[in-house]
Amino acid sequence: MTHKLSVLIAMAMLISGCSAEKGPDGDRHVALAPGETAGEEANPDRNVYFGDLHIHTKNSFDAYIFNVRTTPDDAYKFGMGETVKHPLGYDLTLEGPPLDFMAVTDHAAYLGHLEAMNTPSSPLSKLAMAKDMFSTDSDKITAAFQLIGGAVRDGSKMPGVYDPAIVGNVWKQIVDAAEKYNQPGKFTTFAGYEYTAVRITRGKDGGFAGGNLHRNVIFRGSAPDMPFATVDSTNPEDLWSWMDDQREAGHDAMSIPHNSNVSDGEMFKMETYNGQPLTKAYAEQRVRNEPLVEITQVKGTSETHPSLSPNDEWADFEIYDKLLSSPVPSKTATGDYVRQALANGLKLVEKIGADPFHFGFIGSSDTHVVGGSFDEKNFWSKVGLLDGTAETRGSIPPGGKKSWEGVTLAPSAADWFSRWSASGYAAVWAEENSREAIFDAMRRKETYATTGTRIKLRFFGGFGFDETMLDDPQMVRKAYQDGVPMGGDLVGSKAPGFIIWAMRDAMSAPLQRVQVIKVWTDGGEAKEKVFDVACSDGGSLDGTFRCPDNGAKVDLSDCSISTDKGAPELKTFWRDPEHKAGQRASYYVRVLENPVCRWSTWDALRAGVPPNPALPRTIQERAWSSPIWYVPTA
Repeated sequence: MTHKLSVLIAMAMLISGCSAEKGPDGDRHVALAPGETAGEEANPDRNVYFGDLHIHTKNSFDAYIFNVRTTPDDAYKFGMGETVKHPLGYDLTLEGPPLDFMAVTDHAAYLGHLEAMNTPSSPLSKLAMAKDMFSTDSDKITAAFQLIGGAVRDGSKMPGVYDPAIVGNVWKQIVDAAEKYNQPGKFTTFAGYEYTAVRITRGKDGGFAGGNLHRNVIFRGSAPDMPFATVDSTNPEDLWSWMDDQREAGHDAMSIPHNSNVSDGEMFKMETYNGQPLTKAYAEQRVRNEPLVEITQVKGTSETHPSLSPNDEWADFEIYDKLLSSPVPSKTATGDYVRQALANGLKLVEKIGADPFHFGFIGSSDTHVVGGSFDEKNFWSKVGLLDGTAETRGSIPPGGKKSWEGVTLAPSAADWFSRWSASGYAAVWAEENSREAIFDAMRRKETYATTGTRIKLRFFGGFGFDETMLDDPQMVRKAYQDGVPMGGDLVGSKAPGFIIWAMRDAMSAPLQRVQVIKVWTDGGEAKEKVFDVACSDGGSLDGTFRCPDNGAKVDLSDCSISTDKGAPELKTFWRDPEHKAGQRASYYVRVLENPVCRWSTWDALRAGVPPNPALPRTIQERAWSSPIWYVPTA
């Protein structure tokens, strides 16, 4: 494929940027009745489960043009620890243990249409568009694909092209695959899809630039016969109304927004999709349908931006801010990042009596090659043919060069692929590994996000907590009984206390520090502050609430890390030293590991070349808890 074709196709495609079935083990699977357990012993103190709720297969219109031919079955096999093939032919295998839960989330708009166009027995294959799409003329391929991409984002049903029967048939295959691989107690799968809304703006020279309003829709159990896609409406508020109707019909679901970092200020803006003032009814409907946001994935981090959080030394982390299909930066002043949205939510409580941004956090991959790329040492990126090698993703110099002197990367590598991340996971605290338990945990926001590491993280708040709880073998049970876990509201008049417990991933770096990020408003102005609350290596906080540097290093000659620095776990009690009675606030935890080589540095090391000087050489993997909200009663 020529570079021109790669760039053009990438620009077009990145717009989208209780039945019983035979399982793979031959067992028949049924939905659990209320109170029924999945076979494993239900744990009242809850277990942590790691999963990925954002996966594309050949059924997505863009993945198919990336030469992806693998299926939802392949995606689930990858999650269960099997090896699948990358579109370039090499093996993809999950590092570490199998996942605990997954959902395949293909683009619902024009679902399965590209494969139909490439199937001789399908009437769609006779279309001139199809002949161009699968020709050898790169200009024709690009033009044909742009027609599909434009229809997805415009929400148009192209006459003679859009076929709801294809959508319905492929959607049934996706739902059937989720049923087939669901193994309560061992491996949970959800029916799901991506709603691919885009706010269309114009980029430089009149080119397309898109503000991302994508959501993944995840069903608790049964699913309807058809998904609700942008061809039904490009307004996410219509999606929520459809989900309300589906819930009434017995198909409970939630939508999870992602890549707010490239929404051009649209994802968390302070007005409706059509520019009307936010109301209490809007807030309640949004929270009912969107209890979570995806804060990390391959296309960067949505926590905060250095321009919004100048006093947060760790805010400049895997920032990706280019609008979909464009080199144009997204707006960062308002509407793009979750920390700012938390503060705006507190403002709205005072103004309209409800908070539309009362959400918890997860991570996921957004892989378009059926297998998420979570490990810095073994990164295969996202878009198949286009970024499947170190050279095409800009981590080594092109053409076999051994230095970066005089090198100008292709725009797709410089602006997009090299900025992407090996991330992330959704972590859920639930009584057991079943659809019901995991979905209900997500509903109550007892979730957190990681960048691909499997840190275990507990976060509780309560009014009667103190330091003595840390040594109590019944600490977790008492924290549940007398307080709230992450995602909860602490309603009362006293100053709250917090229990935080982070445990390292044995396959990743030791822990360096634990932080609490406090968000509040003062006189209508958003405020935030980062408190280090637990230091590794015996460090003590200074007067600015910072741990000392623990001295952990990375040897860039081989990417080895310090073996004598960091902690296997950090556990602490914390009370806000700046608590003000009567002041609403939200608190969430951020856990930082010791530094490791970024994936781009690993690519360069293997190739025997210097790392790309435009990219960070190391990163600190991390986890973010869902917030706890302090709601004063007086």
